[in-house]
Amino acid sequence: MKKPELDHILSTMLDSHESVSDLNFTVGKPLQVETYGELAGVDMKPPIKSLTPFQTESIALNLIARDRRLTETLLKDGSCDLSYTLPGKARFRVNVFSQSGHYSIVMRQLETKVPTIKDMDLPETFFDLAKEKNGIIIFTGATGTGKTTSLAAILEEINRHKSVHIITLEDPVEYIHSHKRATFNQRELGKDFSEFSKGLRAALRQAPKVILVGEMRDRETVEIGLSAAETGHLVFSTLHTVDAGQTINRILGMFSNEEENQIRIRLADTLRWVVCQRLLPKSGGGRIAAFEILGTSLRVKDSILHGESEGKTYYDMMEASNAFGWTTFDRYIIGLFEKGLISEETAIGYASRRSIVGRGIDMVKSARGEATSAIDKLEIDLSYEQKKSGF
Repeated sequence: MKKPELDHILSTMLDSHESVSDLNFTVGKPLQVETYGELAGVDMKPPIKSLTPFQTESIALNLIARDRRLTETLLKDGSCDLSYTLPGKARFRVNVFSQSGHYSIVMRQLETKVPTIKDMDLPETFFDLAKEKNGIIIFTGATGTGKTTSLAAILEEINRHKSVHIITLEDPVEYIHSHKRATFNQRELGKDFSEFSKGLRAALRQAPKVILVGEMRDRETVEIGLSAAETGHLVFSTLHTVDAGQTINRILGMFSNEEENQIRIRLADTLRWVVCQRLLPKSGGGRIAAFEILGTSLRVKDSILHGESEGKTYYDMMEASNAFGWTTFDRYIIGLFEKGLISEETAIGYASRRSIVGRGIDMVKSARGEATSAIDKLEIDLSYEQKKSGF
C-alpha cells in the first residue's frame, strides 16, 4: 500500500459519518469510525468486509514510515504512539498496537483550531487557572476524556493575555499554538526529546514561565515537576486517575515511605488545582464533559500533610467550597441534569456517590413539579382493622 492509497482511505472514513472522532482498524472487522461515542462501519469501493492481518500491518507500516525509534518501540513494548497529517484535511494522534499476533490501529482526529475556554463553555474557574503565577496544576481522567483539549484552552487564554515563554512536552503534539502575546515552543516525545523526565529537566534551562508536561508517568518526572513549581514555574500536567483524592494519593504512592513526609510538604506547598474530567452521553446525541475541581486552602494543605480523616476528606472540602468554583462530580452532574443536558440514567450511571446524585435529582424533579417516585395513589385502608377482626 502506498501513501496516496492510505490517504484516500482515511479521507473516505472521515467523510463517511458526522462528528467522526476516531478511526479504527482491527483484524476481522470492517473499517470503522467512532461517531458520537459509538463505532460504525464504513462503506468502501471496492468493499472491505473484513480487514486481514496483512492489510492492518501495511497500514501500520505506512503510518510509521520507516521510523526506527517507533519500529523498535512497537517490537519491544507492543505499541507505539505517533502523529499523522492528512494534508489539507486533518491531523491524527495514532496508536499502533499488537493484538493476538496481529496489528491494530486507532487514529484520533485532532482539532485544527485551538479551543478557547469561552467557546467550549468550560467552567468559569478555568480563567482562574490561567491566572496562576506558579505551582502545579494537574488534569486527570481516562484516555479520551478531553484533558488535552481543556489544557489547550487554558494555554490559549495565557497566550492571549500574557507575554511569557511557554514550553510544551507532548506525546504527540496535538494542538499547534500560534504565537500571540506568548512565545510557544512545542516539543514532541521521540522527535525532540527521549523521555518526559529528560525533556522537563532540559526545560528548566530554557527560561520558560509556563511548562506543559503531557503526562507524569513516573517518579522522576513528578519530582522534577515539583522542583519546577518550587522555583517559580507554572507547571501543567496530566494523570490517569478517577478523582481528586486518588490523584493526590497516586503522586504520594510513587515515593518510598522514607520520602513520603518530604513529598507531602512539597506537594502541599506547590499544588494549586486538581481538575478531573469525564465525558458523558448528551441527551439528543453527542457527549458533554463533567468536571471535579479541587483548589487549595489551609484545610486541603492540612489533608495533604497528614492525610484525610472523617469530615476532612477532599470530597467534603469540594462540597463546602462551591462558592469558590470548586465542585464534585456529583454536584456537576446534578447541574447538567437540571439543565436537561443529560438523562437521569446517565446521571446515576456516572455518579461517584449515587445516593447523593439520586437525592439531587429528586430535588430537581420536585422543584419542577415532577413525580419523584413510581409509587402513586397511596391510600389508608380504613377497613383493615375490620377485616383483621373478622367484621
